[in-house]
Amino acid sequence: MNLVMLFLSDGAIAALIIIVVLLLIIVISGFRIVPQANAYVVQRVGQYYKTWETGIHYLVPFIDKIAKKVSLKEQVLDFDPQPVITKDNVTMQIDTVVFFFITDPKAYTYGVDNPIFAIEKLTATTLRNIIGEIDLDQTLTSRDLINAKMRDILDEATDPWGIKVNRVELKNILPPKDIRDAMEKQMRAERERREAILRAEGEKSARILQAEGMKQSQILEAEGKKQAAILKAEGEAEAILRVQDATAQGLQMLKKAGADDSVLTLKAYEALKSMADGKATKIIIPSEIQGIAGLVTSMKEVLKDNKE
Repeated sequence: MNLVMLFLSDGAIAALIIIVVLLLIIVISGFRIVPQANAYVVQRVGQYYKTWETGIHYLVPFIDKIAKKVSLKEQVLDFDPQPVITKDNVTMQIDTVVFFFITDPKAYTYGVDNPIFAIEKLTATTLRNIIGEIDLDQTLTSRDLINAKMRDILDEATDPWGIKVNRVELKNILPPKDIRDAMEKQMRAERERREAILRAEGEKSARILQAEGMKQSQILEAEGKKQAAILKAEGEAEAILRVQDATAQGLQMLKKAGADDSVLTLKAYEALKSMADGKATKIIIPSEIQGIAGLVTSMKEVLKDNKE
């Protein structure tokens, strides 16, 4: 009997120890650590209790429950291409990229079922509405306008869900193949036109520069000839002036020296001799050299010398 009581007491103690260990494990497992840039939505008895932010928190076992773990980082959704129709009835494929982050974890958890799916469908319908109001050319050239409109509409629509839409980008716009071929031909023709214009402008500029160069060359050549003629004329004038000046100085010296008629007659004979050295057959000297008799005698001597 004593052995049975001892066995029961040992079994009770072991069970008690096991129960205590289990309780300790349950109590310790209630501690939770929320990482940075995350938030936990906690329910108590099936109802919203609170939102845990970064730090250590305690979850009451069997009473509290983590309903959703929410990332507060900016997230990116890349949606598949969606078929849209423009105002001028052109069907094209457009894929979009949405950048958003969660501002209210409670609203994100309870506001809508499957928020990502809801954003995808809302993006597709908004894109179709916007593209349906503009034509093909505006769609291809107004990406910034389309992005801004979509961001405003999506941000307003997702605000009750605790979502803030930062940016919406149209990643690719794919028109039909025939339209793409026509656009490529148009761009090729435009490039060829610009190339022809640039080539013509280059040739025009080259010809203008060549003509300007020839003009400047002719002007400089004419200026050179003009300056040469001026310098030549000035040189001849300077020579004449110097000869006249020398003659005047000689006469002045003769006058100062008091030259008499014999000296003048001698100078006249010297001049006649110099003139007679030429090939002229007739010489007329309008000079007064000791009368007409002296002049006739001088002329005879000159003619005689020429015949010899």
